[in-house]
Amino acid sequence: MNKTKWVAMASVAALATALSVPAFADPDEDTLIINGEIEIVTETAAPAHMENIDTIYSGWRFRADETQALEMDDFENPGMIAVENALEDWAMVDGTEGKSCASCHEDAETSMKGVRAVYPKWNETAGEVRTIEMQVNDCRTTRMGAEKWKWNSNDMVDMTALISSVSRGMPMNVAIDGPAADTWAKGKEIYYTRFGQLELSCANCHENNYGMMIRADHLSQGQINGFPAYRLKNAKLNSIHNRFKGCIRDTRAETFSEGSPEFIALELYVASRGNGLSVEGPSIRN
Repeated sequence: MNKTKWVAMASVAALATALSVPAFADPDEDTLIINGEIEIVTETAAPAHMENIDTIYSGWRFRADETQALEMDDFENPGMIAVENALEDWAMVDGTEGKSCASCHEDAETSMKGVRAVYPKWNETAGEVRTIEMQVNDCRTTRMGAEKWKWNSNDMVDMTALISSVSRGMPMNVAIDGPAADTWAKGKEIYYTRFGQLELSCANCHENNYGMMIRADHLSQGQINGFPAYRLKNAKLNSIHNRFKGCIRDTRAETFSEGSPEFIALELYVASRGNGLSVEGPSIRN
């Protein structure tokens, strides 16, 4: 074997080794205060139902200083453009009933405060666990006589950003008992199930290996208290289910669809893993 070919093969082997043995990096100790006044809890004791983690961290704690800074000021946060767009939709009459969101709920900052913190939640009338997207579309169809918004449409993601923004700083407090328990259990099963050609589960990355540096990215605990999240990678605001799809695709598996029973259950379970962290969206992530 000539020297040039040997060096090339050695370089490839060294790169493969570097990628297969990720480096560890703790979440930083920075404090998140938005606009100098909204204090965000980014570290707290894990909920009692979590078996393998004692402390939970917001994904913000795993981001670079430059990315963190974007979320600390609403003028710098590109996700806040979505909130402004949603405020226009909030006041806009749509559908056959001549109503807008404001017709029933009046001021969003007052009426929607605290909503994000408890969703997904059991809806007694419908007999199912509902996400915010499901509730928005129920209001649109049954009260406004308007068409449903697609799950990951700009209008829908903007509206979830508005609803999240008015609850920032409030602790996540998703109920998992009573009639929601079966859906929660299904979500937990999905969280620990290995998918795809890579045979990876959510837990493999976000429970067993959070803090690891893999391909220049810092693995977080996969908390969703900051969603919807503006991702620098695709330069847009992303819904929770859109992110779930991306994660499952990364395992080289057939993914579930946005709004599917599987993703609704997974959202309930993952949201409950963040109980105690502050509502943070729209957040900034890589």
